[in-house]
Amino acid sequence: MSNLDRSPVPSVCGGRGFVVAEPVRELLSPRRVRLGESTEVRRLLPNLGRRMIGAWAFVDHYGPDDIADEPGMQVPPHPHTGLQTVSWLHQGEVLHRDSTGSLQTIRPRELGLMTSGRAISHSEESPRSHARYLHGAQLWVALPDAHRHTEPHFEHHATLPTVTAPGLTATVILGDLDGATSPGTAYTPIVGADLTLTRGTDVRLPLVPDFEYGVLAMSGEVRVDGVTVLPGSMLYLGCGRGELPLHAESDAGLMLLGGEPFEEELIMWWNFVGRTQAEIEQAREDWMKGTRFGEVHGYDGAPLAAPELPATPLRARGRVR
Repeated sequence: MSNLDRSPVPSVCGGRGFVVAEPVRELLSPRRVRLGESTEVRRLLPNLGRRMIGAWAFVDHYGPDDIADEPGMQVPPHPHTGLQTVSWLHQGEVLHRDSTGSLQTIRPRELGLMTSGRAISHSEESPRSHARYLHGAQLWVALPDAHRHTEPHFEHHATLPTVTAPGLTATVILGDLDGATSPGTAYTPIVGADLTLTRGTDVRLPLVPDFEYGVLAMSGEVRVDGVTVLPGSMLYLGCGRGELPLHAESDAGLMLLGGEPFEEELIMWWNFVGRTQAEIEQAREDWMKGTRFGEVHGYDGAPLAAPELPATPLRARGRVR
């Protein structure tokens, strides 16, 4: 998914200096962003005060949207560098195309994982014949320096491992949770999991104390370590936790995001993750000239043009503004 903001603000991310090294309960409110003609997303990361959770650097939550008489998601071809995109659905379908030749319809609880590496372009759209409702999340994972120039590739995993407890099913999207490991390729110590809870469930989810964590509420009402988290909001939890208490006030869905604090300092601007202004400028120039990022075939529409770079210098700093 693209950042369609025509005046994107550079995000300075990474570095361990701003990691909260103890358990906290920091509730993050979303910023609403239009995505195409009929989709509005709630952007949780980057946030005004919190830029990353582990290597997770971008989180959009959208829906449930009634798109029965709408085109649904329509994101034209656009570029990425230095990151992975994670497509995750609770309802609906998204058709993915990219410049490596991938063509894949992603359905609920299936993992669409695209590694941009040095450069890739892709489009995302609701199929012409689509379900009535569209509900999901789009997430980006920053690639560490050792892997950020890797060859671009796409993975689709229709079956993922689960962890269960009374009233809880946790689907492991990326990384590891309680001994279950996702087949998706991960380049940093990380976890992403989809949690489904039935009403009245009280459970303690095992965590890794060295990881920092956040919880995105997808549906229903859940108390996360005593804090009520409603759909479209995220609770940042810091580090130092061996377990996480959850209580479902209703049937509910959450996404657990975590990982080792990302040590490198980054610049994230538009759809690029880099380390210097020169890298970002070069990526923008290459995209506008039609080089490096390849071509997406089959999308009915023109590629996105890159916005203008800001007049102020882009500098990599820490994890929070």
